[in-house]
Amino acid sequence: MKHAIYLCEGNSDLPLGDHVVALFRAQSVDIRLVSPDFSLLAQKVPKDLSSRLSASIRLMGAKPDLVICHRDTDGTSVAERKAEMLIALKKAEIEAALVSVIPVRMTEAWLLLDENAIRTVAGNPKGRSDLELPKLHQVERLADPKTVLRNALLVASEATGRRRERVDKRFDSNRRQLLERIDMAGPIQNLSSWKALMGEVDEAVRQLGADS
Repeated sequence: MKHAIYLCEGNSDLPLGDHVVALFRAQSVDIRLVSPDFSLLAQKVPKDLSSRLSASIRLMGAKPDLVICHRDTDGTSVAERKAEMLIALKKAEIEAALVSVIPVRMTEAWLLLDENAIRTVAGNPKGRSDLELPKLHQVERLADPKTVLRNALLVASEATGRRRERVDKRFDSNRRQLLERIDMAGPIQNLSSWKALMGEVDEAVRQLGADS
């Protein structure tokens, strides 16, 4: 059993950690995942990654075998995000395998590939409204996939008036449900960012095996 810290951008991104654990399990590597609750610490933890890593170790009482770190690229590059993570590990004095989970440009891009899931989460699985979803080759080029997803959920709900407002207010919850429903055997396998994640897992499996 290998012990891992999972750090993500927000609580609605927590399901991604379970997907990464499943990728390891598919290669016969068991991972015990910890998503640190920094509210348990007396002092407020700064938002920079190295501080969060150091605080995670204090909560765990030990250094991890693996760090899984999720960050969107937003206005930067995958290489720059990965470099930020490696620098943070070094600053926190952690010698562990790293799996970087870096969607392009935002995590919402990964959620635009499953029309049926969007309709179901929106509460209208049999709806027929055109969601105007991007094609597979377009999702990682979208400037603002979050807005595209939000609009798709609203259209899928076919709600009006106050009900439409309620649907919009549930966006974070709906987004989390879509993350939980990601079909790892589906079209997402063809995205460059998902292929990169698979490569990260493969490399971490080799590193963890070499360390055991």
